[in-house]
Amino acid sequence: MFKALLLEKDQSGFRAGVRPVDESALPEGDVQATVAHSTLNFKDGLAITNRSPVVRAWPMVAGIDGAGTVLQSSHADWKPGDRFVHNGWGLGETRWGCLAERASLKGDWLVRLPAAFTTRQAMAIGTAGYTAMLCVLALERHGVVAGDGSVLVTGASGGVGSVAIALLARLGHRVVASSGKPDQADYLRRLGAAEVIDRAELAAAGKPLQKERWSAVVDAVGSQTLANALAQTRYGGVVAACGLAQGHDLPATVMPFILRGVTLAGIDSVMAPIAARRLAWERLARDLDPAALELITEEVPLERAVEKAEALMAGKVRGRVVVAIGA
Repeated sequence: MFKALLLEKDQSGFRAGVRPVDESALPEGDVQATVAHSTLNFKDGLAITNRSPVVRAWPMVAGIDGAGTVLQSSHADWKPGDRFVHNGWGLGETRWGCLAERASLKGDWLVRLPAAFTTRQAMAIGTAGYTAMLCVLALERHGVVAGDGSVLVTGASGGVGSVAIALLARLGHRVVASSGKPDQADYLRRLGAAEVIDRAELAAAGKPLQKERWSAVVDAVGSQTLANALAQTRYGGVVAACGLAQGHDLPATVMPFILRGVTLAGIDSVMAPIAARRLAWERLARDLDPAALELITEEVPLERAVEKAEALMAGKVRGRVVVAIGA
């Protein structure tokens, strides 16, 4: 038996709680692992609080991310004792996830945990931080370099935003953080933001083209915020879009694209190819300051994961929540 955060839905309704689960119930997989740490991402919060139809099969063990050690493996690339990190691939949605002491995984999905990180640090990064790195890589592919101008980060006090600020600042960019939490301004500046603006500046409907303000944007918010970010991006700039905290709509026009040559780069972390994942984790190990991770991170035991998921959905969490599970 092992402990897991089990999500159940039947005629009695929805339930989420830590339960004992028999190992025989684990799905098939060529890597059996013990999970040391997991985390709470926005998608985890949606699933655990039943706010959105994230879960596609019941019952479901929550947790799209995990870091731990291989126990058994029939996969050629993995052997007992290897340390791994897992992000996405449908865990916590269609397949049992990593908010549990044990996980049955596919070796093709795993990335070797960089020596620079502990399992706790890897989950302080999690899908949110790995997504932030994918965004930074997208900006670089489109020619954005430090000194080009200000880079806007929306949803700045969230997981993606916090890591994006820390990464971009360390790489030499001037970062402007957009946040709806004025009490977090000092936190955002400590992460490296040169300026903090109120999200209200971007949240309401604006003109199709506005004053050019940003050389690039990392947007985790979507909706009107993304539309305004596009309208304010300078000629030839790039906007990396990876979230929908405000909404999944995009009330924009083609004008930023055809009159300013702005690029909108979509960022997917769930099904990203393994080569992109490895590169992202290599860059995180090189470019992310461990001190910034400590500033970003709050740790809770598995038994408090449901409580913290509720807080996350209520906007009462900043940065990243690491869930301690096993040794």
